[in-house]
Amino acid sequence: MRSLWSGSISFGLVNIPIKLYSAIQPGSIDLDMLDRKDHSNILFKRVNEKTGKEVEWENIVKGYKVDGRYVILTDEDFEKASPEKTKTIDITEFVKLDEVPAIYYDAAYYIEPEKNGGKAYILLRDSLIKARKAAIGSFVLRNKENLCLISASEKILVLHKLRYAHEVRSTEDVKVPQSKVSAAEINMAIKLIDQLSGKFDITDFKDSYTETLLKFINAKAKGRKFTAPKMRVVHSGPKDLMSELKASLSQAKRKAS
Repeated sequence: MRSLWSGSISFGLVNIPIKLYSAIQPGSIDLDMLDRKDHSNILFKRVNEKTGKEVEWENIVKGYKVDGRYVILTDEDFEKASPEKTKTIDITEFVKLDEVPAIYYDAAYYIEPEKNGGKAYILLRDSLIKARKAAIGSFVLRNKENLCLISASEKILVLHKLRYAHEVRSTEDVKVPQSKVSAAEINMAIKLIDQLSGKFDITDFKDSYTETLLKFINAKAKGRKFTAPKMRVVHSGPKDLMSELKASLSQAKRKAS
C-alpha cells in the first residue's frame, strides 16, 4: 500500500510519527465509457477554454478569484496558511464511540507508526481500548482541514474523517406522514426484531448486485440469455400491518428451524 499522508499524532506532550493508508478499496466493476458507434474509448482532456488546446498537469495551477482576477496558490502557500496543522493530527478531546452519530463518519484510514513511534503508538492504542473511548482531532489533508476520530480496532489504530455539522443537511425537509401505531403492533415488531437479531459479522454480507451483474456480463459475452431475478413489491396498507407482522414472525421461525 502507498501512504497518503505522513506526519504525527499530538497526544498531550506525546508525539507519535505515523503514516496514513486508505482502508477502503473499490468493490464495484470498473466500466469503460465508449462511443456507441464504434466502441472507441471516450477520453477526457484538460483544455484551455480560450485556445482549446490540451494542458499538461504540470502546467495546471490553483487560483481563487478576487475582484475579477485570480490569485494563484502554490503548495507552499497552503502550508504557510497553517504550517503546524499540515503535518500534525492534534487530539483535542476523548469521547465514547456511541456519542458520535454514524451520519458524521466519512472516509476511513489505517494508521501505521513510524519505526521510532512504535511504543507511543501502542500506548495510545491500549489506552483507548482500556478507557473504551476514541480520540477527536483535526488535521490537513489535500489542502482541507478535516475533523477526525481515532479509534482502536484489533491491533491497529483507525482514523475516520468526520463531517462537520454544517456539512450534514437538516432533516426538516424530509416529510414523514402523521400516523398512529398501536402498542400491539409495536410489540409484534419488537418480537420480529428480537427474532432476527444476531451478532454482527460483516463477512455475512455479500455484494449480490455486483455478482449478478458479472454473471449477466459473462452470459452476454458468450451470447447466452440471462434471466434476471424478478422483484415483487407489495405496499403495506395501514389495516394489514398486524397480519404482515404475524406472517413475518412465522416465516422467520421456519428459517431458524
